[in-house]
Amino acid sequence: MTTVDMPQAGRKEWIALAVLALPTLLVSMDLSVLNLALPHLSEDLHANSVEQLWIIDSYGFVVAAFLITMGTLGDRIGRRKVLLIGAAAFGIASTVAAFSTSTPMLITARVLMGVAGATLAPSTLALIVNMFYRNPKQMGAAIGVWVSAFMGGLALGPVVGGVMLQFFWWGSVFLLSVPIMVVLLIAGPLLLPEFSNPEAKRLDPLSVLLSLAGLMPIIYGIKELAQNGWSLVPALAIVIGVVLGAVFVVRQRTLEDPLMDLRLFGHRQVSAALVINIFGAVVGGGTIFVVNVWLQAVEGLSPLKAGLLMMPSGAAMVITAMSAPAIARKIRPAYVIAAGLTVAAIGYLVLTQVGSDGGLALVITGVTITSAGSGPQAALTTNLILAASPQERSGAAASLSETCGQLGIALGAGVMGAIATAVYGANLADPLPAGTPQSAHESVIGALTAAKDLPSDSANALLRTAHDAFTSSLTAVCVISTVVLLGLAAIAAIMLRHVGVTSNAPAEAEASDAGEPSVQPAG
Repeated sequence: MTTVDMPQAGRKEWIALAVLALPTLLVSMDLSVLNLALPHLSEDLHANSVEQLWIIDSYGFVVAAFLITMGTLGDRIGRRKVLLIGAAAFGIASTVAAFSTSTPMLITARVLMGVAGATLAPSTLALIVNMFYRNPKQMGAAIGVWVSAFMGGLALGPVVGGVMLQFFWWGSVFLLSVPIMVVLLIAGPLLLPEFSNPEAKRLDPLSVLLSLAGLMPIIYGIKELAQNGWSLVPALAIVIGVVLGAVFVVRQRTLEDPLMDLRLFGHRQVSAALVINIFGAVVGGGTIFVVNVWLQAVEGLSPLKAGLLMMPSGAAMVITAMSAPAIARKIRPAYVIAAGLTVAAIGYLVLTQVGSDGGLALVITGVTITSAGSGPQAALTTNLILAASPQERSGAAASLSETCGQLGIALGAGVMGAIATAVYGANLADPLPAGTPQSAHESVIGALTAAKDLPSDSANALLRTAHDAFTSSLTAVCVISTVVLLGLAAIAAIMLRHVGVTSNAPAEAEASDAGEPSVQPAG
């Protein structure tokens, strides 16, 4: 069947795709907005360095923990239904976050936003598969739009958030989600198709509990060890999580209709794509967190200026993500992904040359190069994972992909943030000026706050020391990021080299000579 002969999506499907891009744009915009708002809300709510990381991390951790459940739930009771319920809940939780009066209240609201947000990504991706699966070329383009909406939100969030923070209080950034959710709730029932698997069995409650009980202790343990160093409780939490995770896996093998389809891991390209997804997100999420703090705390930019300067990087990522599916029809996805990751690693090397006495141009250049290189990986790995899944299980496949991405972003902020904090503390000059509070030892934001209450000479000395120390943190994070991305480029080139360029025919799972299903990327 030629490209012309294949079924073509109509106007309604493309308008529906625009509707599905709204929650995607929102989720990523919310994440980037919060990075800008962190210094302001931390000062207002008196959040210490650990609480700051929990404010950033709690949303992503909870999203990651609930994605598998919510994706499979959508397959069973209806993807549109789950999407709209989640949208309404997300709007309500965002309003609570906006008017939080304490750090615990804000963290709780972020957790509730995470539960609701876990419904959005798998439902939107699965509905895209439903609408475009008959035409692989169009489905690749649609997934490119979805990825670009996510990346566009990262670029747009700082600008919109910067404007909000320039004229309103920090809670206003959370209210950005409310009008977007209202539009989705009105347009969704009119434009989006409903899809559920009529043969799906009842959701297994024990599998749901095991998935949560396995993921959460592991997430908690990794975060605490990264932040505070070795201790018994987080180490035991990781062990408990691994054991419960193993029980979860065993149970999935015995169920006729499991919560997680473990057969997906039998596809070599799916396993490789998931590894690239999670570690790429760790690097990207963690480094952007550190860069945003550097721009405001060291360079002294307002949130609006910082957001405007980050726009070229967001635009670069959108362009390369949109272009990647077309390039993958001529060049094998393995080499497109590997080349992009190598370019991204070069961007991080540029960032290692930044100094505390200047380097704004280097930061913008480095982040833009890195973002351009990351676009192909984001678009093509999602294609690979979704193409390997039967249509009736696309919600579960989408949730698996997004679990890795969201978990990676959350771990990135936690792990890279912890590394940055440790390097900052190790490079902070001792002794600090007399009268300097302990908060200055914990973070550069704490040093900025402390400097306001010190005499002029002491304040300037403290700020010079803090700026130098945090710039060393940025350098350390970027060195680690460079090494990780070069490793991921090698994994892509080796593990995905058997995946051919995108065919013009619908993908079909056929047994290969090695007994592994042959899956073509849908783009």
